[in-house]
Amino acid sequence: MFYRPADGHGLSHNPFNAIVAPRPIGWISSRSAAGVDNIAPYSFFNAVAYEPPQVMFASTSQKPDQDGTKDTMANIRHTGVFCVNIVEYAMRDAMNATAAALPAEGDEFASAGIKSASCETIACPRVANAPAALECKLTQIVHLPGETNLVAFGEVVGVHLREDCLNEGYFDARIFQPLARMGYLDYAVVEDTFPMPRPPAPK
Repeated sequence: MFYRPADGHGLSHNPFNAIVAPRPIGWISSRSAAGVDNIAPYSFFNAVAYEPPQVMFASTSQKPDQDGTKDTMANIRHTGVFCVNIVEYAMRDAMNATAAALPAEGDEFASAGIKSASCETIACPRVANAPAALECKLTQIVHLPGETNLVAFGEVVGVHLREDCLNEGYFDARIFQPLARMGYLDYAVVEDTFPMPRPPAPK
């Protein structure tokens, strides 16, 4: 089949986010200007540069108690910092619990029973036992076409790695089994990896 998104797909569910899958999950923690801690999962997320290391995530909806966006983006607008926590399979239920739309004054760490810890370089909480956490300083927020489509870019200024996830100098995904977002309500888990060396340059 072929469809133009502007005309609709005619299916019972939108296939777009099932096509671009699996997607890594950025479990973004932030703190409001009033000092309320927040954490929420975003699957429009990825790393975008090595030097300096940079990441992005997109927020595509809004809450009635925020100005055209959700708590995470509103917090980052005010504070200029956020933390990306990597989600392991063992944390899937806690991650899912933080997808609930609490009021702006709600603390998802508390409501989901997640232990937090302080970041080292920014005034922001992180998930204490996450396999990895990336402390980020906001570089820019880009407003994409669409009323509530916002992308935040951040430079990674601090990196936490859980010691048991290190294996002979490698950060080993097989140890913690990262969670990934598929389409609809489906998720996937990375349980194994395989090497694929790059081909040599043509002579």
